[in-house]
Amino acid sequence: MNHIAIKMLMGDRGKYLGIVMGLTFASLIMTQQPAIFLGLMTRSYSFISDVGLPDIWVMDSKVQFVDDIKPLQDTELYRVRGISGVKWAVPMYKGLLKARLTDGTFQTCNVIGLDDATLIGGPPVMLEGKIDNLRRSDSVIVDIDGARDKLDKPPLVAGGKRIPLKTGDSLELNDHRAIVVGIAKVTRTFQSQPVIYTTYSRAKSYAPRERKLLSFVLVKAKPGQDLAELTRRIRATTGLAAYTRQEFMSLTYEYFMHNTGIPINFGISVLLGFIVGAAIAGQTFYNFTLENLRQFGVLKAMGTS
Repeated sequence: MNHIAIKMLMGDRGKYLGIVMGLTFASLIMTQQPAIFLGLMTRSYSFISDVGLPDIWVMDSKVQFVDDIKPLQDTELYRVRGISGVKWAVPMYKGLLKARLTDGTFQTCNVIGLDDATLIGGPPVMLEGKIDNLRRSDSVIVDIDGARDKLDKPPLVAGGKRIPLKTGDSLELNDHRAIVVGIAKVTRTFQSQPVIYTTYSRAKSYAPRERKLLSFVLVKAKPGQDLAELTRRIRATTGLAAYTRQEFMSLTYEYFMHNTGIPINFGISVLLGFIVGAAIAGQTFYNFTLENLRQFGVLKAMGTS
């Protein structure tokens, strides 16, 4: 009977293809939309995942996600370094600054300031140059996507292709000259803005004058130290928030899940895909069944199950 049922179903090519196309459309929407959603949410904490060396991130207790910067005083760094169980602690600056390009246009960029001595927290992959080049005067490292797109240079001739930013080129950050000494590959951020790396002291000179400019303190625990216990010790001693790398990623993820319309929008898309696909396939299969009631009756009279 299964063989006969399949032959009857496939015998009407139009309705059979309609059912297949309806289920294919529903399956496509129900897999493609969640895939886009997961990729988008991964971008929300991409900066944290790129900085893999530190075990703990220390920040202001009111920070809600990675881009919600509430600066600290530089003295907080030394308080964290003095806590038992901390192997080392380094400062990091993260902020949005406007870069003035060679053609006079402005582009908002994520500027990352790394510890001058160790350069911990730098880009995960260098495509051109070395991270040590940041110790040169006025030097910066730019991510490859920003260099090719939003920070590119105007064409040499009218109507020509724009020229990607390369090592040796320069731009301005808050009226300070910045020379590109390297091109890096980083994970795209949620806002897809260009990422510029420099040293911590140079980033503070680029940033607008404020009393507090320290964004994060990156901490490495001593070997054998329990990270949960160390984070509790840092919170109790300094009054600051301390999260492991995974906890900070989860904090950022949860913020976007609960405070943006992204999950609802993608959920509606998946639901509509299911409803439309099921409606097309169900209606087509129902019509097919009605048209073959006589054949089903004959088969039933012959004693089939």
